[in-house]
Amino acid sequence: MALTDDAISKIKDMILDGRLKPGDRLPREADLAEQLGISRGSLREAVSALSMIRILDVRRGDGTYVTSLEPELLLETLTFVIDFHQDSDILDLFEVRRALEPLAAEKAALLMPPDEAADLLALVDSVGVEDSVEAWVVNDLEFHHRIALAAGNSVLCLLADSVAARTHQARVWRGVTQQDSFEQTRREHRAIALAIAEGRPSVAAAHALAHVAGIEDWLRRSLGGADDPDT
Repeated sequence: MALTDDAISKIKDMILDGRLKPGDRLPREADLAEQLGISRGSLREAVSALSMIRILDVRRGDGTYVTSLEPELLLETLTFVIDFHQDSDILDLFEVRRALEPLAAEKAALLMPPDEAADLLALVDSVGVEDSVEAWVVNDLEFHHRIALAAGNSVLCLLADSVAARTHQARVWRGVTQQDSFEQTRREHRAIALAIAEGRPSVAAAHALAHVAGIEDWLRRSLGGADDPDT
């Protein structure tokens, strides 16, 4: 395994220092192994590992290429892992939300155009207590997605969306079991949206942190005497 790790490190160095660029075809296996001073077996294992995490693209009968290295492509593996996160680890996902969403709100307050901020406020008020739990959850997910998108960081947006999607059932469970959860959510969302519309990044981040932390605290208490919400 150490030899494979060494081969991976050497290929990574070639990409980082520009000898291999996105879209480039790797040299023939024998030539590359000689160039890197590694065995062809170690090289094959390294290529296989790097292809699994979307760094390399092995095209049968054509060769091996460096992928586009776009964040969305490279993070597919991470989002795949998030999708298979065990239900008992739902609190871990909310801890990640607590880290990501204040940052997204802070950046959105600096970058979101006024018309989009107005639309965000309108979104908050587009559902009422007469609407279904599912409608509220869809609204909730869309609210946080728009903020993450407005943050102007594709990696942040992808991670926030992936974590949010994995906590969908927990949101439904809260809507069903917590009294006045809809009105509380709307108040907290409105506070975040107003801070963003007013261009107050630190206030937006503080409201976002309080919002997610409050849900996390409720979930932590609920899990102490209830079945897992995400099953």
